[in-house]
Amino acid sequence: MKTPQAAKRLLRCAAMRLVDLDRDMSDVIPTGTTRDSQYVFDRMTRATLAATHPGPGRRILDVASGFGQDAIELQAQGAWVVGAEPSERMMAWTRMKSGEASGSVPAWVQAWGDVLPFADDSFDAAFCKGALDHFDQPDTAIAEMARVTRPGGRVVLTIANYDSFTCRASRAADDVEELGLKRPMRRGRRHYDVPNDHFTRYDLELMREQLSAHVEIDHVEGLSLAWGLPLWTRSVGHLPEAVADTVLRGLDWIAGRAPALADVLVLAGSPKRNKSTSGDGVYN
Repeated sequence: MKTPQAAKRLLRCAAMRLVDLDRDMSDVIPTGTTRDSQYVFDRMTRATLAATHPGPGRRILDVASGFGQDAIELQAQGAWVVGAEPSERMMAWTRMKSGEASGSVPAWVQAWGDVLPFADDSFDAAFCKGALDHFDQPDTAIAEMARVTRPGGRVVLTIANYDSFTCRASRAADDVEELGLKRPMRRGRRHYDVPNDHFTRYDLELMREQLSAHVEIDHVEGLSLAWGLPLWTRSVGHLPEAVADTVLRGLDWIAGRAPALADVLVLAGSPKRNKSTSGDGVYN
């Protein structure tokens, strides 16, 4: 039987989120990809999935699984994977593509990240890649990921860093143009502005704070540097492929040693267990 607290949460979710169930991400997924963008997207995927410690028999939960590509990749590595996604349109697309697969495919569950319909300790790992800043209650979602992950398991979060070197450099350049040179403010969203569909502007300090409330953090990794700076993006696109790859990997190496400046952050650790976790799997 659901507790009053659980019932309130379910009612709250049903009341405020029906408008989001048709979201399909077509408005935010790029139709064309620059060389530095392709590098950072691939790097995000590799780093995130590696942090779950994938392998045969591992039970892994993909929170906000989107189109399901990460869950499918982990399943192909032998893990038993569940993708949890609230959008009806994305779930329908994912199930359609899964039906075309010849091998084993993940299980797909329509669910919000902060009300995960799984028992305590159900998974060896739970991860959320590039979606936590879309959640209106990210702290609760992190608590839920920790709850459904067994002691000693892995909770992995990957998120864009809005205090990165790129964001700082872009802001400084705009300040010079607008305040120093008195040029009019540029129209549209700037690189360091949080998109309208984001609830939280994450940086390393905030991500540490939220995750450490529920997880013993043992892994902090910075990925990529200078992603999206206009001059750099144009320049790397004209470099020979081997040279561009060497430079991108060099900047990635720097980001790994200075995560506060990195374009993307990956944090991971084992879930904490304390009195805030109730027996019915609901955080009070």
